[in-house]
Amino acid sequence: MKVVPVLFICGLMLLAAPLVGAAEPQAETGISWQALSPQQRQLLANFESKWAQLPPQRQSRLARGSQRWLSMPPEQRQQAGERFKRWQSLDTEQRRSIRHRYQQFKKLPPAEQARIRKNFRQFQSLTPEQRRELRQRFRDLPPRERQRLRERWPR
Repeated sequence: MKVVPVLFICGLMLLAAPLVGAAEPQAETGISWQALSPQQRQLLANFESKWAQLPPQRQSRLARGSQRWLSMPPEQRQQAGERFKRWQSLDTEQRRSIRHRYQQFKKLPPAEQARIRKNFRQFQSLTPEQRRELRQRFRDLPPRERQRLRERWPR
């Protein structure tokens, strides 16, 4: 028996293994606490006692999120941490509204999404004073004109 063909066949089987059953949805298996890296376990320490009871999808999201966090440079981690704190400070209605607006945004055609992103980047590049002036100009518009502009933006 030749070793090379056997190894080749075994290699093909290993490569094809993830594809077996890919057409059929399968119940996602959970991730054991021990399968996480030591850094991930440290980051997710608050979940350790209830990890086994979490749904597999939640375990996967937490594992992916922790891996993404660990791969971020310190400056990016700080920015993400600040965004998370801002999100946590919002009340339930504000979070619901933001989620709804995000879902509406994702339904827009790609060209419209790109236009909105471009406008947002331009707004972000303004100085705080320029932003205040732009907001004030909007407030100073006649009600009909403000309404017309609002109707352009999905809610």
